[in-house]
Amino acid sequence: MIKVYNIEGLSCAACAVSSQKILSKVKGVETVRVNYAAHTAIVESETELSLEDLNQRLQKAGYKLLPKDDAAEKIHKEQAQKRFAHLKNELLVSAIFATPLFVIAMFLHGVMPHQIANYIMLALCLPIMLWSGRRFFVLAWQQARVGQSNMDTLVALGTGTAFLFSLFNTFFPEQLRSSGIEPHVYYETAGLLISFILLGRYFEEKAKRRTSGAVEGLLSLRVLEVAMLIDGIEKKVPIEAVMEGDLLLLRPGEKLPLDGEIVAGLSELDESMLSGEPLPKFKTIGDTIFAGTLNGGGSFTMRVSKSADNTLLSQLIKLVEQAQSSQAPVQKLVDKISAIFVPTVVVFALLSGLLWWFFGPAPQLTHAVIAAVTVLVIACPCALGLATPTAIMVGIGAAAKKGILIKGAESLQAAQKIDSIIFDKTGTLTEGKPKVISEQWLQEDIDIIAVKRVLFSLANQSEHPLSKAICSYLQLKEDLTKIEEFKSVSGRGVSAFNAGMCFLLGNLQWMSENGIVLSEKEKEIVEIEKQGANTLIFYAQDTKLLAIFALSDQVKHTAVVAVDALKKMGIAVYMLTGDNAATAAKVANETGIDHVKSDMLPQDKIAFVKELQSQGKKVAMVGDGINDAPALAQADLGIAMNSGTDIAIESANMVLLKNDPLQVLEAIKLSRRTMRILRQNLFWAFFYNILGLPIAAGLLYPFWGILLDPMLAGAAMAFSSVSVVLNSLRLAR
Repeated sequence: MIKVYNIEGLSCAACAVSSQKILSKVKGVETVRVNYAAHTAIVESETELSLEDLNQRLQKAGYKLLPKDDAAEKIHKEQAQKRFAHLKNELLVSAIFATPLFVIAMFLHGVMPHQIANYIMLALCLPIMLWSGRRFFVLAWQQARVGQSNMDTLVALGTGTAFLFSLFNTFFPEQLRSSGIEPHVYYETAGLLISFILLGRYFEEKAKRRTSGAVEGLLSLRVLEVAMLIDGIEKKVPIEAVMEGDLLLLRPGEKLPLDGEIVAGLSELDESMLSGEPLPKFKTIGDTIFAGTLNGGGSFTMRVSKSADNTLLSQLIKLVEQAQSSQAPVQKLVDKISAIFVPTVVVFALLSGLLWWFFGPAPQLTHAVIAAVTVLVIACPCALGLATPTAIMVGIGAAAKKGILIKGAESLQAAQKIDSIIFDKTGTLTEGKPKVISEQWLQEDIDIIAVKRVLFSLANQSEHPLSKAICSYLQLKEDLTKIEEFKSVSGRGVSAFNAGMCFLLGNLQWMSENGIVLSEKEKEIVEIEKQGANTLIFYAQDTKLLAIFALSDQVKHTAVVAVDALKKMGIAVYMLTGDNAATAAKVANETGIDHVKSDMLPQDKIAFVKELQSQGKKVAMVGDGINDAPALAQADLGIAMNSGTDIAIESANMVLLKNDPLQVLEAIKLSRRTMRILRQNLFWAFFYNILGLPIAAGLLYPFWGILLDPMLAGAAMAFSSVSVVLNSLRLAR
């Protein structure tokens, strides 16, 4: 059982690791993934766990899980807005007091008497420490209570040390003077550090809010109130009150609230949110319709087939949320580093301070305090924690907007390594629906219009896809010709009587069984059509053949472009099909695929995937049928068409909502872009800490006399976090 929760109280990457550890120790929890960027937690358990059990230990550390149902989601958003507003106020207050604090420290401290300046700076620093910066000390204490540490620990230690050292020097300056040390104060360091960190948090939150655009876009498609028909009377009711089987009235311009089918009326629906196609689709009685799509110019009555929690739109929202909250394999390394990072930094800061105290130039104590505080501040692991999840969130969100549903970060990371792609034929490279591509009428002394009407009536009574293709081709809208004694023989064809004559429609074997013998000319026509790998349907009256129809499953017009582009990227393209060799060769020739295997059973397809994998290849399988499901599950990356079976979609790692082979190309390109951005983020996050820590400790001082100011360290730390988020947002362009 997998559940996604909102989680409150996360302030940095170490918080995500800390809360994840706590949740993993709860009895019954199998796996936990906490996403700092999304502020979500995915909890997997054998049985359903109560929220109280999960929160029991979590709340002691300052975290809290919240459900993601509609009511709770609304409250969560309102609380998030309040927290953001509070953050803005904290930043504003700190900026108001930090500005004169900076001016006095930098420009006026030597002008006015030292002690007066110290008291004024203390008065300016107190509101920053006690109100704007209070959050850091509260959260650091909550972490310490459960034996954990995070970014707030570093900030609290750094600013707290600077403030207490300054406070001591303000009220007891003679203690240091008696030892020959000038009692400097660092109120501006503590005050400006908190201001810079809050500024970084503010920009970070603003940027992170943009990463949830995909889910927000899907959520905006939901309808909260509907017009229900109760005993024929229209009543406005909330969406929660609607049940399966209820009747709803839809007017022009309204969004469909739930999945169902039309029972009265007709209209054109804009289904671009599902298919990506801009043209509306005509819908009439019996047609399936989906929540989130837009009604065009007609009014109709629909019968609800799925509750609000089970609509296709709801499933898409859940899948995108779960995917954005998932972790890429590379994140595991980052989590391990984050878990030990804070304690390591604290030790490093203490060692830096001790080195300055024992071996540094005068005043040793001042230099020791500055070095320790600077190390604590600059080492904040926010950039490291944001590097992976923000890139994953934006990448998956960008894919969703393009109609590519990625089920997890693992899939996104796997896609960039693909070097071999296997396509199923029917419904993947082809439309999956046979179409009549030619007709040949063989008798001159017949009434074509009359026999076509009989043909339409005959095909219309059959449920076979080939019969439906003929009906679609003929496009006769007049009243059907009356036929009698209709008979259907599976695998052969159909027959019926009209005006005392027997009409037959089916394959060559059906014709032969009913005494119809082809002439030499007709045999030549059959041979020519067979060379084109077309399916032939014969139409006869009594003992004479009237017409031959050639049908073919047309190749999607984008398949050729997609295959060519994939080959240019150095990816080997294969086609596996259960169809015969001639048809497979025809499709392969049209699409430009060089590696083809026909007459493949499901077990053959999965065996072929394993064979490629045994050669060290990273394999993607693209399909849409039940027979593709085993291969989709076996492949390194399973990609299903949205028009496919539920089993195929369930087995896949990605779903192409537009059913377009070009989306395979787009998914791989997006994956590569996302991983490139992710690697850039990780490089700069690691590079920043590796470079920053030695400089903060005073590495440059022996050579050039440079000792990094803690204020600059705070500004650099804030900028590093914001830069990682902004770099990730480039994916959304």
